[in-house]
Amino acid sequence: EKPYKCGDCGKGFNWNSHLERHRRIHTGEKPYACPECGKSFSWSSHLDRHRRTHAAAGEPPCRCADCGRCPPPRATESSKTPEKPLECNECGKGFTKNAALAKHRRVHVGEKPYKCGECGKGFGLNAALLQHQRSHAAGKPYQCGDCGKSFAWSSHLDRHRRIHMGEKPYRCGDCGKSFSQSSHLERHQRVH
Repeated sequence: EKPYKCGDCGKGFNWNSHLERHRRIHTGEKPYACPECGKSFSWSSHLDRHRRTHAAAGEPPCRCADCGRCPPPRATESSKTPEKPLECNECGKGFTKNAALAKHRRVHVGEKPYKCGECGKGFGLNAALLQHQRSHAAGKPYQCGDCGKSFAWSSHLDRHRRIHMGEKPYRCGDCGKSFSQSSHLERHQRVH
């Protein structure tokens, strides 16, 4: 039984960190941006694979215009085409729509225009804001029948229920001590 369940699709995971990474499929979050061209990825491994395409093409590892040691992108390196007539002035990436170009520019400036009305936290993508908003009280539909505590995600309720049930599925291979959450086991293992 995989204890960490995705509230959107029900897929289970052994580790909470794997669930959080998986959730990016649903939220559209792409926190890993290529410094060469600005393209963003949901997973660091995809960014690493993408960056190898720049290296294979013989591009320098940095193409910023203001670090003092890198040349600005040359016109021949531009991805602007008749099909993609709009060009990012930071990295040369081409786009078909102004809205897509504006969204892309957030990569360069770190802009987070989607603000949570509850706590003020900012997000680059509306989908990420919507996911975050479920963490506030009104967006916590999963309630524990034993103590009444509410959760935004069914997987978090499942994890919490282990407290009441005394379930401790995460066992230390070194000393045999068991834990209800994988993060507690990981913290414990750092002492060995």
